[in-house]
Amino acid sequence: MSIDLKHLTIKKAHDHFTKGDFSARELAETYLEEIEKKNKDLNAYLEVFQDALDQADEADKRIKEGKATLLTGIPFAIKDNILIKGRRAGAASKILEGYYATYDSTVAKKLKEEGVVFLGRTNMDEFAMGSSTENSAYGVTKNPYDHSRVAGGSSGGSAAAVAADMSLAALGSDTGGSIRQPAAFCGLTGLKPTYGAVSRYGLMAMGSSLDQIGSLTKTVEDARIIFNAIKGKDTFDATSRDFQTPTSKKKIRVGILNYFIDDLASNGVDPEVMVNYNEVKKKLESIGYEVKNITADVSSLKYSLATYYILMPAEVSSNLARFDGVKFGALEEGKNLLEDYLLTRGRGFGKEARRRIILGTYVLSAGYYDAYYNKANTVRSLIQKTFKNIFEEVDVVLTPTTPSPAFKIGEKSSNPLEMYLADIFTVTANIAGIPALSVKSGEATVDGKKLPLGVQFMASHGHENTLFDIGKNFERALS
Repeated sequence: MSIDLKHLTIKKAHDHFTKGDFSARELAETYLEEIEKKNKDLNAYLEVFQDALDQADEADKRIKEGKATLLTGIPFAIKDNILIKGRRAGAASKILEGYYATYDSTVAKKLKEEGVVFLGRTNMDEFAMGSSTENSAYGVTKNPYDHSRVAGGSSGGSAAAVAADMSLAALGSDTGGSIRQPAAFCGLTGLKPTYGAVSRYGLMAMGSSLDQIGSLTKTVEDARIIFNAIKGKDTFDATSRDFQTPTSKKKIRVGILNYFIDDLASNGVDPEVMVNYNEVKKKLESIGYEVKNITADVSSLKYSLATYYILMPAEVSSNLARFDGVKFGALEEGKNLLEDYLLTRGRGFGKEARRRIILGTYVLSAGYYDAYYNKANTVRSLIQKTFKNIFEEVDVVLTPTTPSPAFKIGEKSSNPLEMYLADIFTVTANIAGIPALSVKSGEATVDGKKLPLGVQFMASHGHENTLFDIGKNFERALS
């Protein structure tokens, strides 16, 4: 039978496997054909794995033996900063040119146990620093809906791979919106789990107190299936833990941050984004959700972006110190050890990586530590307390995912501050450590082309199931 990739889901693929409609190998071959046709234009994959069909053959054996799980034989793309033993991993940076992972990340190990088929590694902003994948050392990833526009970042390659039917699902990482923003730009579902719900072992660290691995999929149900497979406490990640699944509420209360949203709406948020956001509120009410204004004091949220862009570079400065050309990847040889370091890091890191390292080193320096880093940590505590108060009133917070549809390639790259503003709705979830889900919510017509829009649902720690429930009901209401 011909395989309808556009409407394929994990459950549908599994059912086809078990019925014998097509095999895991045939499905992998179909995706590889799509990659061959489209990737030259989109630049979503940095590498396609040569053994993808061998992996699919192993999955077919498990299916025939009746040992398959829902994920057995499912084709995955994986972001270039998540390690798979024996495979290249470079975080889209020249400084890791030629580096091969010596161990499996916990998420890769868990997915291998499920029998997934890894198709290849995807493009990204260098070391996950960016909102457009324009900071990759290997060229920008283009949006499948309009090749003149970005796919988002930093997980832009993973998003474009799924949106263009070059993979059924993908893993990404999210430090300040790097799964949810590209999901919105490419018309997908993007999940950032609760901090600690998914092990970070084997993820190249950017901001260790903010990073989380999550999924990019076409449906909310697919996001749930993947999350259930990769979540859980891990002895290799001291920040990971098992969260007790809360009892589902019959009546989920959806909260609106009027003060926060209205302030942003008057400061550069695209009018079509606000129109769509208001339509989503009405849609949720029409399917039985209580949508209410949040009365708690949320004034601390206006400092989210400033707080994030102090904490994150500080952690970048610390985490990227290990990439000196001696232990990993490329080495530029100088006259002595210090010159080795200076040459390697000067030539190996791209402009945005260098900018954030310098910013982070500055805010951690002796004269400015208290004025910037300590103050940002204090505000972070205020933001976390704000969300605790919010979730005493409501169960879910609704916001747009992004302030605009996908922007043009090159449109914001000359103005870093404008690029950073693309994270305005997403960084709060990372600062507070709460789970957030972006779901496709509509379209905007720009220059004659229809571009996807997304909305974001945020819930309290460990309440991913609440997000999946409301996301699935909303998804169904739109179809």
